[in-house]
Amino acid sequence: MNLFVLIFGIVLLPKAYTLKCFDCSFGRAGTCTENQCPASNYQCAAIRIVAYAGGSQLSDITGQSCVLPEDCLSGSVNFGVARTVINSTCCATDLCNNQTATGISDLVPNGKKCFTCNEQMNQCKETLNCEGSEDHCIKASVTQGSVKTTMKGCVSKAFCLQSSSTIGSIGTDISCCQGDYCNSSISTRAGVLLLVAPLIYFIVFF
Repeated sequence: MNLFVLIFGIVLLPKAYTLKCFDCSFGRAGTCTENQCPASNYQCAAIRIVAYAGGSQLSDITGQSCVLPEDCLSGSVNFGVARTVINSTCCATDLCNNQTATGISDLVPNGKKCFTCNEQMNQCKETLNCEGSEDHCIKASVTQGSVKTTMKGCVSKAFCLQSSSTIGSIGTDISCCQGDYCNSSISTRAGVLLLVAPLIYFIVFF
């Protein structure tokens, strides 16, 4: 009898509600569709990614999609010569991500300092003044072919809390730490938002 009740309850159990969100391809205007999120813990998101190099803006990409709450992050990673700024706006009602995300405008020095690298001088002892929400230092080693390049700079804490098992697949080893100039030598490895690693790679090498 109990087994019958259990089976009957499972059959009649309402399907878990999942959000419907706009899905707009990054960098491809006018290609939005309505998409059912894969699980009930997803949110709708509008994301903006702006990349800079040498003080000039390289790209400004927007998109909308379903994301997990932990991937709804805003902040920046700054290596001095290259910076990527990400702003995410998330919501939890059907098709609520119908507006493009705005940029982050409060990138002013916050008093924290990290080491950055000067490729011409072949050393990583120059000071980089962190800006906005960049409250951690970062060190990245990028391998392209047989050449290994070290990059240092500032990063927002939110990016350092994400774990990624695939960062190494593009030849990138990334570590974060807290405290002025703590990225002189970092022995404790921390995960960084998966999106940051490919951006670092493409900004620097393409």
